[in-house]
Amino acid sequence: MGANVSGGRSDCDGDGSLLRRPRFDDIPESCVALVLMRLDPTEICNLALLNQAFHRASLADFIWESKLPSNYRFIAEKVLGDTTLSTLSKKEIYSRLTKPNSIDDATKEVWLDKNSGGICLSISSKVLKITGIDDRRYWSHISTEESRFPTVAYLQQIWWFEVRGEVEFQFPAGTYSLFFRLQLGRTSKRLGRRVCNSEHIHGWDIKPARFQLTTSDGQHANNQCYLDNPGSWVLYHVGDFDVENPNAFTKIKFSMTQIDCTHTKGGLCVDSVLIYPRRSSLGKEVTSWLQR
Repeated sequence: MGANVSGGRSDCDGDGSLLRRPRFDDIPESCVALVLMRLDPTEICNLALLNQAFHRASLADFIWESKLPSNYRFIAEKVLGDTTLSTLSKKEIYSRLTKPNSIDDATKEVWLDKNSGGICLSISSKVLKITGIDDRRYWSHISTEESRFPTVAYLQQIWWFEVRGEVEFQFPAGTYSLFFRLQLGRTSKRLGRRVCNSEHIHGWDIKPARFQLTTSDGQHANNQCYLDNPGSWVLYHVGDFDVENPNAFTKIKFSMTQIDCTHTKGGLCVDSVLIYPRRSSLGKEVTSWLQR
């Protein structure tokens, strides 16, 4: 009997009328929004499917502004423009920034990393300073479907190999890694299959290639390694740099050289230079590989 009385009280008020059990719809949207702000973007989007209250709460500007870096306005204005920026919600800004966006006459792509909140930057070989690039005896630009950009630079043969570049950007605070994306050999499609032409590959196993970066605030990093894995795109790690002030421009200069003129080297595709937050999925993967 006691159990029955106890059970009845849980469902009835003082005059014996039945009480409706609380539902998700009864939670105030402001409370839902505060909870959502503490979740990552994927979790927010999943919970927004629960009901209308969660969906409306998930659209709150302050939720998505908390997922954007503190200097997101600079990045958004560079990518979207002043006029477009003023008409978008913070969720729409976040959605657009986390997709690759072409800038600087389509020679660079920039996007926001969802895991770290940092910026990813891809720089085409078209804007790199490559020794001998205008001499067709040494270099050519070849079309490809294996890059973010329409073409890559292909080296047939050269004595003095030197590739340099620089970029200036307002990076969100954090640690960033810089890579060269390279491939030994020239790939193409034959009867629907990917094949690699290794005809010109030579000289990279004699002396290592040297990589270097410097920043405008005095940071330095260098690395060297032999190039290998013909037919595969490889990210060669140059080094890392730290950004402390997200509202200041950081200028990075970087290079790759193999200038031992006792032998020629060739058969190399230079696609791009990549800058990723070290906390991103790619940064963690490369760091793990380097520590093996």
